[in-house]
Amino acid sequence: MNEPSSASAKLPSKRSAAFKTIDIAYIAIAVALMAVCSWISIPTMISFTLQTFAVFLSVCLLGGFRGTIAVVVYLLLGAAGAPVFADMHGGMSALLGPSGGYLIGFLFSALVMWAFEKLLGKKVWMYAVSMILALIVCYAFGTLWFMRVYVAEDGSRAGLMTALSWCVFPFIIPDLVKIAVALLIGSNKALRRVIRNGENA
Repeated sequence: MNEPSSASAKLPSKRSAAFKTIDIAYIAIAVALMAVCSWISIPTMISFTLQTFAVFLSVCLLGGFRGTIAVVVYLLLGAAGAPVFADMHGGMSALLGPSGGYLIGFLFSALVMWAFEKLLGKKVWMYAVSMILALIVCYAFGTLWFMRVYVAEDGSRAGLMTALSWCVFPFIIPDLVKIAVALLIGSNKALRRVIRNGENA
């Protein structure tokens, strides 16, 4: 073995370390974006926030792997008590409460987008379709969770149509607008090129 071979053998590990540093930096930025967007809220039964926008934009820009990791980190921070959820809430009580299903649903949304990215590639139309399907998955999981967890003062539970009228129908148009904006920003070629250069998966 000669010296050049030995030097070149060390190079990939340095690049790997650099990519991991970039990954951590982008994931941290995405988590911060999700937290800030959750604080911009209008309190209702299920608060109106910009979380959906932050999740979809993060996965679109960072890619399925890093975007999903960012969602996991965000949820773990909230579960640990950091006030990263809507209305500056945090802790297991927020995650396991009536609206917690929609928070956990963000993870399933990210996984749906990641799966589409793996199967169909990183095309703009693919992200548009995957975001809509991911939103439906989030709605479905969150609504079923709400129906299971929510109990009114008189002890009654919410039926399907009640849950949908409280937790889904008022959000459809705002969420579609968020998807459109996330897609518009996420499809910027220059921005994607810079961010995806550090992608590890």
